[in-house]
Amino acid sequence: MAVFTSAPTSLCLLRLSAIGDCCHTVALVQAIQRQWPQTRITWITGKIEARLLDQLPDVEIVTFDKSAGWRAYLRLWRQLRGRRFDALLHMQAAMRASIVSLGIRAEYRLGFERERAKDGQWLFTNLKVEAKGEHVADGFMGFGRTLGLIDTTPRWHWPVTPEAQAQAAKHKDKRPLLLICPAASKAYKNWTAEGYAALADHAHKRDMKVMLIGSPAKMERDLAARIEQLTANIDENLVGRTSLPELMALIKTASLVVAPDTGPAHMATLTGTPVLGLYAHHNPARTGPYHCRDYVVSVYEEALLAETGKTPAELPWRTRVKDQHAMKRITIERVTAQFDRLCGDFNLLQEPS
Repeated sequence: MAVFTSAPTSLCLLRLSAIGDCCHTVALVQAIQRQWPQTRITWITGKIEARLLDQLPDVEIVTFDKSAGWRAYLRLWRQLRGRRFDALLHMQAAMRASIVSLGIRAEYRLGFERERAKDGQWLFTNLKVEAKGEHVADGFMGFGRTLGLIDTTPRWHWPVTPEAQAQAAKHKDKRPLLLICPAASKAYKNWTAEGYAALADHAHKRDMKVMLIGSPAKMERDLAARIEQLTANIDENLVGRTSLPELMALIKTASLVVAPDTGPAHMATLTGTPVLGLYAHHNPARTGPYHCRDYVVSVYEEALLAETGKTPAELPWRTRVKDQHAMKRITIERVTAQFDRLCGDFNLLQEPS
């Protein structure tokens, strides 16, 4: 039974990280705004994530800076003192988020059902949200169904500012733009420098402009530098040189994004840009780029079978492949075949002159 039959006055959403999961959560926020435009939404999120989510219209973004330790909790609780929400959407099954939730006053406290409520999250909520569908974004929309939303199909619309769009346009020429995000936050999720270099060569032969994107982390910069050593077909290396809003505008400008399981793959979902995802450690049916799951190159099932002797259907929903070298199972032949298929289906390549 739905919690609300009419629009609530205020909702508090708690999702601290990461960029990809916050991108999935945006679909829920925008579904709430479509049905209940007068409802005030407060989103508590991490410091890095807030730099992107600040772009969302009509959403109050409250930052939790985990680097401040216990002071971060005290600062946030003081900021929320005297406020009461109609409902808390506790959307992160992690102890840090559950501790944050102790300072949020709300009659209804929605959280994951017991199977997904790791780190004891179920102890901090009084309404359990049932998941429907394998993908994380579909699971998050269960919060909307519990609230009383009628349309809970994930849809996204991201407002890129004219300034950011103009900056991104400076990197575009007459060629289709391919963005390669070679690195995730965890190195084991990365494909090989040799593979990315070969893909850049393949795209160059199809008259695409190839750019590298990513964060300023040393691991990401080192991987980008290695790719540039292996091929002369990287037109620009912007790894560590864009803010999140600038990166979102660049992704919107692009024809195609290639990435492992990392934030920019899901940022592309917000802008409607096609994505070729590279997966080995997580099931792409659960965490793949939402609109392009049919185009992922995935070795998850074979790596999982080699490691456990079981298929995904025989194991828990969140099972991760632990083999640190699993991404090496991905071959350039599989990537270029899927790349060509995706370019053809989305008509991404220019007609020959």
